[in-house]
Amino acid sequence: MSQGSSRAIQEIKARLNIVDIVRRYVDLRRNGPRWVAPCPFHQETKPSFSVNEEEGFFYCFGCQASGDLFDFYSQINGLSFRETLEQLAEEAGVTLDRSPSWRNGQGGGGTGADAGISRRRHLLKAHELAAAHFTANLAGKAGGECREYMARRGLSEEIVRVFGLGWSLREWRALADALRRAGFGDDLGIEAALLGRSGNGRVYDRFRGRLIFPIRSLSGSVIAFGGRIIGNEDEAKYINSSDSPLYKKGDHLYGLPQARRAAASGAPFLLTEGYMDVLTLHQYGYASAVGVLGTAFTPEQVKRLSGFASRVELLFDGDAAGRKAALRACGMLLSKGLSCKVVLFPEGEDIDSLLRRAGKDVFENLRAAAPEGLAFCSRVLRDMAPRDAVDWAGSFVAQVELPELAGRYASVLATELGLSESEFRERLVAGRAARRSVAGAERGTPGGRGTPVPTRTNVRDREIMTFAVRYPHALPRLRELGAYLALVSPRARDLWRKLEENPPEAVVQFLDAREKTFWIRCRTGEAPPLDTEEREFAGISDMLHSMRMTRQSVSVSAALRQGSGGDFETDLDYLRALQETLERTHGEQY
Repeated sequence: MSQGSSRAIQEIKARLNIVDIVRRYVDLRRNGPRWVAPCPFHQETKPSFSVNEEEGFFYCFGCQASGDLFDFYSQINGLSFRETLEQLAEEAGVTLDRSPSWRNGQGGGGTGADAGISRRRHLLKAHELAAAHFTANLAGKAGGECREYMARRGLSEEIVRVFGLGWSLREWRALADALRRAGFGDDLGIEAALLGRSGNGRVYDRFRGRLIFPIRSLSGSVIAFGGRIIGNEDEAKYINSSDSPLYKKGDHLYGLPQARRAAASGAPFLLTEGYMDVLTLHQYGYASAVGVLGTAFTPEQVKRLSGFASRVELLFDGDAAGRKAALRACGMLLSKGLSCKVVLFPEGEDIDSLLRRAGKDVFENLRAAAPEGLAFCSRVLRDMAPRDAVDWAGSFVAQVELPELAGRYASVLATELGLSESEFRERLVAGRAARRSVAGAERGTPGGRGTPVPTRTNVRDREIMTFAVRYPHALPRLRELGAYLALVSPRARDLWRKLEENPPEAVVQFLDAREKTFWIRCRTGEAPPLDTEEREFAGISDMLHSMRMTRQSVSVSAALRQGSGGDFETDLDYLRALQETLERTHGEQY
């Protein structure tokens, strides 16, 4: 992190209050000196989530999520640190990058993180411009055919507005020219995945003659697009933005920014595959509908969903491919502790056709009859070859994170597979041991013949570092005592170094996740002071003194044990030295 970025972070923190930011997403209530609420990062009803306004940090006693203003904003919105820094800086009125703007795909002089932020800002601006361009096209004369198509599909003006739908002209360079007029060159448009380049070097619009679906990050920024043909063109029905510095399709879900509030309020997520399915569900009042983005369901998408709700209903086609996709999705959701149901549609039907033809009642009947996730998995396993079924079940249970869930799932699946629970568990244990052995041998970690697991930080290290974090102004006094030399753990030494090299108000930005959690616990009171600062300091001083004296005693004892080859006078000298050391230790301690 550059010094400029560090200064910007401190300025942003001075201008923005963490409580004001957090309460946009969480219903905070005052509880003494702190603000509390149910945690937004895991499902709970008790208010284990706490915000310390004075220190500027949050901490959850349930899932141990912790951090400062930047950590919260990043986690709740699914943003990178750079995205978070950029957005909060804009809100706070803090300038991050004063270098010349990127133009025509060339850098304007910034370096390092600041240049990266500047580049990202321009990519986001290009997407905003593209979204406005597509929206204007839809509203203009050229958008008539697209408006007629949407009317036939029954899309309301409200849905069109909320989701920001647009129309890409059939011209080859309509968007490219719009970007150029705004000062963005072709190279930047290509990097943003808005433009393409042919084999002969010609630059063209990637989206032409299509209904456009903007894809937004959780913070609301447009980061990608999907496009659907509306006629009988001999082209792919849908195309999607390729991965870019802003967008990785396996990390996002279509409609999540619009759906998260409904899910956080208690509604299950309705997970489907297509853009139009999501829009139809929202139009019929299912405000928690989201869709995958042209890819198989991913662990990253599961993580996104789990931050807002613990229940998911999977809406899939009832054919073999749909059942296979549902089985995979169920396994991923259940292994992470989420509950799910599987709604399979009759052959030839999808969400759009079912709701518009048969109405909500039929859809609600399908939902009511939908099996729970584990029951659905059991049904599918019955139709699989026995060996394949056992392999899938074993792999699934091995991935379940909560032991109590793993035990329940193992019991149910063993019964479904016609195995005794003990036999099934034996197979699981053997499979896990084999996987650990292979993985350990590859990584050089336990399970193979690799490097042993590092030992935990000892009690003395923890006591010293707790005091150092709580009273950073006392670091020079601690060093005079030799506290740094007494640290055993490399992790403790590294944290000490960071405390010395950075001012207290900025040091947290340089800590890794584990260090940050420890720092916040010490600073926010989860580890309450044992006494006053001076009494704690005196205790550490006594501890270090005792340690030094003990080491001296051990050294003399070791020399005595080595002996002197039977030299009586030399042995007496060793004994006198040991006695003097012990007496000095006793006298100085008491």
